[in-house]
Amino acid sequence: MYFHQFYLACLAHASYLIADGGEAAVFDPQRDVDQYLHAAERLGLRIKYVIETHLHADFVSGHQELAARSGAEIVFGAKAGAAFPHRAVRDGDILRIAGVELRAIETPGHTPESISWLVAEDGRATKVLTGDTLFIGDVGRPDLAGSRGHTSEEMASMLYDSLRTKILTLPDDVEVWPAHGAGSAGGRNISSDMSSTIGAQRRTNWALQTMPREEFVETLTAGLAPPPRYFPRDAELNRQGPRALSEISAPPITPDALNPDALILDVRDAEAFGARHIAGSVNIGLDGNFASWCGTLLPLDSPITIVADDEASASQAMMRLARVGIENVEGCVTTLDGFATVSLPQITARELNAVNATPRAVLDVRRRAEFWEGHVTDAENIPLDELPERLGEIDRSQPLAVICAAGYRSSIACSLLARAGFANVMSVQGGTEEWMRITYPRAG
Repeated sequence: MYFHQFYLACLAHASYLIADGGEAAVFDPQRDVDQYLHAAERLGLRIKYVIETHLHADFVSGHQELAARSGAEIVFGAKAGAAFPHRAVRDGDILRIAGVELRAIETPGHTPESISWLVAEDGRATKVLTGDTLFIGDVGRPDLAGSRGHTSEEMASMLYDSLRTKILTLPDDVEVWPAHGAGSAGGRNISSDMSSTIGAQRRTNWALQTMPREEFVETLTAGLAPPPRYFPRDAELNRQGPRALSEISAPPITPDALNPDALILDVRDAEAFGARHIAGSVNIGLDGNFASWCGTLLPLDSPITIVADDEASASQAMMRLARVGIENVEGCVTTLDGFATVSLPQITARELNAVNATPRAVLDVRRRAEFWEGHVTDAENIPLDELPERLGEIDRSQPLAVICAAGYRSSIACSLLARAGFANVMSVQGGTEEWMRITYPRAG
C-alpha cells in the first residue's frame, strides 16, 4: 500500500492519497488539485475515489474538480445531502482499492455527517483517517453545524458517543491521521504532531479520558469563540459543489478601469504597503495566514481588486481566496503608477517607548491570551477578528498606535481603521515582541 499525506500549512489542512495495485483514493482534497493528479501520473495510478470525511467549513474542497479531471467517484457520508452525483455511504460500508479495504465509520459530533475511514491491509486495520472528529491532542468543535438543526450541546453529546463507541474500540496500534493540524480553527488545542496512534491518544488526549457525558459536553462547549463568518458559506459550497477554478480569473486593471465599488485588497508585505498604497486599500499580506484572515475580515460578496507585487503573486492570492470561497475577484494591479496613493505611518517599538514621545493611545490587536502574556502599558485590547464590529469603542480624537506580535496583524488593522475614516493611525514595527525586548532586557 502507498500512503501519502499532503499538508497545506496556511490552512493547517491535511489531505491523503492511498493507493494499491494501480488504484487510488484521495481524501479531503484541497481546492487546487494538480498535486494529486501529478502524484497519480507519476506513480501510474488511477484515482478511483475522491472521499470526503465531512462537509468542510474552513476551506472549499476540490472534490468536484478532481473527480471531473480524473473520472473518480465522489464519496460522502449519506447524511451530508450532497447535491451532485456521489456515492452516499453509511456505517460499515466498504470500498476497495485493489487489496486495501476502506471501511466507513459514522462518527457524528463535529458535523452530523462525519465519517472516519478505517484502512485495512490483508484483513488487519492499520490506519484510521478521522477527518475533524479526532485530532492529535484534541477533537473537532461541535458548534459548526449552524442552521442544520443541532445545538452545540447536542453535537458534543454525539461526539462523546462517537469517540467512545467507535474510535476507542480500535486497537492501540492503529495510526491516527486527522484532516487538520495545529492552528486550525476546527479545534482549540491541536498538537503540532502530524499523526499518532489510538493508544497514544487514549493516554494523552483530554477528550478520550474517562469522564461523564455532562463533563465532556460542558468542557467542549465552554468558551467557544464565534467561528469565522465564511465557515457556513464554505460548507454550503462543498455541499452544492464548487465551480471549476478555470472559471475564476484576475485580469490586469488600469486606473481608469478600476471599479469604484470594488474592495482593494493589497497583498504585499506590511513594509511595502506602509510606504505606498492605493487609498482605501485593505492590507492582508500573502506572507501570513492570508486566506483565513480574508475570510474572517472581508465582505464575502463584494467585488475585489487585488494589488500585488507581480502577476504570480496576484494569481497566488486569487487561488488562496478561492480556497476559502471568495471568488469575486475582478482583476489585479501590479504597479501603482497612475493610481492615487497614500502611506501608512510606521513607528518603532523604541519610539513608542520614548519618554518624549507624542501622546498616543495604543491598540493591541492580538488574541486575548496573547495580550495577557504581556502588553504595552495602558494598551487597549481588541482582537483583530473583532475589530470591524468594535470600531465604535475606539477614540478617534487622538493618535492611535496599533500593535500586534510582530507587525502583520497591526498593518491589517491600520488599513481597516484608515478605510473606516480614522485619520491618525500608525503601525508599530516589530510589535510587542520588540517592545518586550526593549522594555524588559535580560540581565547580563
